[in-house]
Amino acid sequence: MLTPRHIAVFGGDTAAEAIRQCRRVGFAGPIWPVHPTRSALEGLPCYRSAAELPDAPDAAFVAVPREATVDVVADLAARGTGGVVCHAAGFAEHGSGGASLQQSLVDAAADMALVGPNCIGILNYLDGAALWPDQHGGQRVDRGVAVLTQSGNIGQNLTMQRRSLPLAQLITLGNGAVTGVADLVEAVLADPRITAIGLHLEGIDDVAGLSRIGLRALRAGVPVVVLKSGTSELGARTSLSHTSSLSGSDVLCDALFRRLGMARVHNVDTFVETLKFLHAHGALPGSRITSASCSGGEAALVADLAERRGLELPPLPAHTETRLRQLLGERVAVANPLDYHTYIWGDLAAQTACFTELLATGLDCHLLLVDFPRDDRCVDGPWTTTADAFLAAHRAVGGTACAVSSLPEGIPEHLGERLLDSGIAPMQGIGDCLEAIAAAVQIGAAQRRVESLTPLEAPTAGTYEHHQLDEHVGKRELAAAGLTVPEGVLTTSHEAPEAAAGLGFPVVVKAVSTDLAHKSEAGGVRVGLTSREQVRSTVAEMDSLTDAFLVERMVQGTVAELLVGVHRDPQFGLALTIGAGGVLVELVRDSATLLLPATRDQIEEALRGLRIWPLLAGFRGPGADVPAVLDAITAVVDYARGEERLVELDVNPLLALPNAAVAVDVLVRKTGAAANVRCEPI
Repeated sequence: MLTPRHIAVFGGDTAAEAIRQCRRVGFAGPIWPVHPTRSALEGLPCYRSAAELPDAPDAAFVAVPREATVDVVADLAARGTGGVVCHAAGFAEHGSGGASLQQSLVDAAADMALVGPNCIGILNYLDGAALWPDQHGGQRVDRGVAVLTQSGNIGQNLTMQRRSLPLAQLITLGNGAVTGVADLVEAVLADPRITAIGLHLEGIDDVAGLSRIGLRALRAGVPVVVLKSGTSELGARTSLSHTSSLSGSDVLCDALFRRLGMARVHNVDTFVETLKFLHAHGALPGSRITSASCSGGEAALVADLAERRGLELPPLPAHTETRLRQLLGERVAVANPLDYHTYIWGDLAAQTACFTELLATGLDCHLLLVDFPRDDRCVDGPWTTTADAFLAAHRAVGGTACAVSSLPEGIPEHLGERLLDSGIAPMQGIGDCLEAIAAAVQIGAAQRRVESLTPLEAPTAGTYEHHQLDEHVGKRELAAAGLTVPEGVLTTSHEAPEAAAGLGFPVVVKAVSTDLAHKSEAGGVRVGLTSREQVRSTVAEMDSLTDAFLVERMVQGTVAELLVGVHRDPQFGLALTIGAGGVLVELVRDSATLLLPATRDQIEEALRGLRIWPLLAGFRGPGADVPAVLDAITAVVDYARGEERLVELDVNPLLALPNAAVAVDVLVRKTGAAANVRCEPI
């Protein structure tokens, strides 16, 4: 379907436009129009039905009313068609009636590939095929990026870009009723002419499939960039009404993309620039860059923006500094980023020598900042000399190089194409350029660790009914999985004082009930009790909450309090969250989320990324027993993965101590009816 030898088009004027667009991009194969009453479309004789076609078409563009679409698709499937693009709207995005019609469409397609419904179509600029009923701004290319989008209009807009992005394939997904993102990415990956893949997604219907194909892209060295909408409540509702796609939790989407080494961006400009950079250079091995401009203001701006994105501008090697001082003179302060001033402006030889020195440092990426004057009001000259010098330096020593304009219009399209043809990325917008470089660094790191990654499992279907375990039962189950919990006794109010004395003071007393999710707010927790009398008065005050109490030896010497949580999402399956715990959870919002399964190394990497990490590592005091913390988190993960009925699990706080990690509060919810069983003391 994506690289057809022959195409059938169904419909009237819309189908005629698809024929014109195929001709415009140079499709060389036969095109077969099908219409029940017309004799010809665009000078081509019409067939009456799919059954009359001279052969089963590789691809068909179906632009008939929605009710008739189902029958046409059934006929094409019976004929053995390679794949179909369904243009009509009015399916699942239009409520229950449309959803029923969409299911009929799915049934009619059977095993045949089908893109849509509710989409514009597909453009193939590699082979010159346009299953597309409207204008578009692309042109034929030998290699380039593939873009899959759930918005036809955004797709059409991308074809109109003037940023020298070589667009090779554009697929508008629409509702994605049959052939989804994972299937299409897999097909695109099979084409060696595709240099990078861009995904504009409103929702993720097949997390496991995207995981599988994301790892395949990593192994193939084909970078993937994601522009995901639906992050706000209003955006999510809009996505649902547009393509019937559930946007999904944005935190879990981030966790998925990070796991798969997919670079997430948040606007169309950055999407285009990142794809362009990756087309030119692919993933990067590191984050060290150089920058050159004839402006101190630009140099300072690059330094600020690079730091925010985790990019380094290291000092130049001593021999490079020496050579640049000789070239630029005493009035230029040689540094990275380099403001080379205008003393060599317009001097081709001097600029070439300057840029050659920078490129020869062998850092991970090299930037030349230059905005070209308007050609309708200004006269060029030294700006082109600067570009020529950068091109000459690049020819001499190579390296990953970018010419960067501060504004998108600062690099004219003809110059952008010239730079790109020479292996230099024409990047339009300093911030977007640095975002693209950071994305390339992230993807490079993911490619290097791909062998340690595993695909996600399809989530198991759950029931809506669930119950909460009381804290004592939850702790007992987690302790059996290897989690350390405080020494404690489950007792009555009458026996609590003696139980506390038996444990040894100070103690913590908690009300135990399956109805108490937040005991502190209900007055169901008291810490630091140091006598029988304090315990007796405490349980008397809690008597209205429950008739069961958990008395635990108080854990002291805490370095930091952590949150460890697992919940089961219907789209993403099990997700692990770790972060600053205790009373700081809502205040500092310092957390990281991983989709399960996750390795111990991945958990440690997430832990090290928290703002609270310096406390664990021993910032201005004793550190925590990090291996014990990792043991505790791993025990929680193992328990969660082995408990099919788990809905939600919270350990808050997990106390990180200098020589241990202890879970002092636990909440566990499971599906199914609650069991009226009281466990014996731990």
